[in-house]
Amino acid sequence: MLSTDAAHSLADALGLELPAGTAGPAELDSGLHVQQVDAQRRFERSWQQIQAYLMSVLSSAGVDPIEAEELTMLPGAEEVLALLEVRDQVRSGRWDLVVVDCAPTAETLRLLALPEALRWYMERIFPVERRVVRTLRPVLSRAAGVPMPRDHVFDAVERLHAELAEVRAVLAGPEASVRLVLTPESVVLAEARRTWTSLSLYGYRVDGVVANRVFPAGGDAWRRAWVTAQQETLEDVRSSFDPLPVHRTPYEPGEPVGQEALGALAARTYGDTDPFAAAVGPEPMQVERSGAEFVLSLALPLAARETTDLARVGDDLVVSVGSHRRVLALPGALRRCTVAGAALRDGMLRVRFEPDPDQWRPL
Repeated sequence: MLSTDAAHSLADALGLELPAGTAGPAELDSGLHVQQVDAQRRFERSWQQIQAYLMSVLSSAGVDPIEAEELTMLPGAEEVLALLEVRDQVRSGRWDLVVVDCAPTAETLRLLALPEALRWYMERIFPVERRVVRTLRPVLSRAAGVPMPRDHVFDAVERLHAELAEVRAVLAGPEASVRLVLTPESVVLAEARRTWTSLSLYGYRVDGVVANRVFPAGGDAWRRAWVTAQQETLEDVRSSFDPLPVHRTPYEPGEPVGQEALGALAARTYGDTDPFAAAVGPEPMQVERSGAEFVLSLALPLAARETTDLARVGDDLVVSVGSHRRVLALPGALRRCTVAGAALRDGMLRVRFEPDPDQWRPL
């Protein structure tokens, strides 16, 4: 069990006091290990060379060294780099199952979207920048009055990009899935619905929902009113996320802290079902041949037509749902096609491609 949340509440929930500076997983019980990722250490390891260059640029501009260090500590970067620990633990082969406790929705979506967002820059812009700087470094340094990045800086950027690409391969792979946790309230449900759509847009699988803090029946008028309101919302949860399983966690009379209390809570939540079972849904994205055309299908559950947009930009397909956007690198076959049409039905976006006769030669 691993937490990437900078708040580090996992140890608190388990009633643990992990020693400061603990680098790896700590054994809690036979077969159960817990780790709170040291995001600062990960940040220093992966960002150090890039940060040193940025600080040299700011220093040449007269910025105070302490202020320069603060300016190069990118907001959210520590959480992003914490995902590298997830990759390392999954690829180590030591564990039967890795459970990751993530930060709240907005932060997690930013983390999961970043690796693929960097891909476009690294493939399209970065190689050109590197060639230009390598060729014109002396001239640029004199003209700009700031030091130009050396090869080791570019190497560090490429290494970081490769590591984040491996993170995405692990988290979006067929053996990984996301489980949403919500409270049965209308505002929270609306956010969870959007989260399911956004996760699917970025190619991540959602395998189920946990409705937390469900009031038991009975009690005074105040609690009965809450029970009624929650039951209505729970019905909306069930219909919204169908066919995904929805598990209910009761509102406990006391805070469940510690392994024993959490184990009992899990037993009441999942009952006789396997808590590690992942629902099998459609592939996040697939391409099929349909007669003379190709059809690219992208799962977008709960997406509305009025908030969904599609554009072809060169060899990329840009899909936007609300405030979230994904740039899809088209496979080689589709790059030689033109978009013939698109439709969003039953939570699936289907884009039809027609072969461009100028780029397809008959065999």
